[in-house]
Amino acid sequence: MVSQFTGHDIGNMLGKIKFDFPEGTHAIGRLDNMSEGLLILTNDKRITKLLFQSKIPHKRTYLVQVSGIFNQQNLDNLRLGVDILLRGNKWWTTSPCQVEEIEQPDECYRIVNALHPRHPHKWLKMTLTEGKYRQIRKMILSQNGKCKRLIRISIENLELGDLPVGEVREYSAEYFFDLLNLEHETTT
Repeated sequence: MVSQFTGHDIGNMLGKIKFDFPEGTHAIGRLDNMSEGLLILTNDKRITKLLFQSKIPHKRTYLVQVSGIFNQQNLDNLRLGVDILLRGNKWWTTSPCQVEEIEQPDECYRIVNALHPRHPHKWLKMTLTEGKYRQIRKMILSQNGKCKRLIRISIENLELGDLPVGEVREYSAEYFFDLLNLEHETTT
């Protein structure tokens, strides 16, 4: 599903979800068209600034299926920060992040292993506090791997859990702010 409500007729878009969204609802922390998982939809324009432009870094956690030979050194490099190429041909060294190798994720994420069993791959759980364009894909590529699946499973304490694909879960503003650890920041 594309992380926008309107635009070119490019397939499944948020506007096709059967839900009565309040006027001004928009996506925060968009996912590219090859990624999946948790997406925040809100009509509160303060959220983007509080969540992604504040002095307090906010964690985002992803499940990542990596194809290719990926060893401990690659994991250590990702943890410490790697150089990636940003738009405009600018190099960026990523901030340190949490990376752990995990078993294939639970069925609740509808994981289908599309890779041939003989094709080497690993599943990683990565938690970052920054989000440059296609950052995880570029980080994996910097270590000679290829990101085959990318699933955002949480932003701070707001978790995807067992929410079905294309469904919406509503939260009160107070609970939403608590889950995102925004209650201690000014909202003006």
